[in-house]
Amino acid sequence: MIGRRLGVPFARQTSEEAARHFGWFAAIASLNASASSVRTGERFGWTPSQPGLLADLDGDHYFPAR
Repeated sequence: MIGRRLGVPFARQTSEEAARHFGWFAAIASLNASASSVRTGERFGWTPSQPGLLADLDGDHYFPAR
């Protein structure tokens, strides 16, 4: 999303290609660490009301309108 909105080239990589490119950081970036707002909602009465990450990044408030 960010590369597309900025108009910079980007490429998809396999896991093996990403590991070679990013080195030690690939292990951290590829962790499947899911998160949930359930505990926050239970403790503080919070309910998410804004768009998700990708929808938010696709908005014109981060990038100039084309």
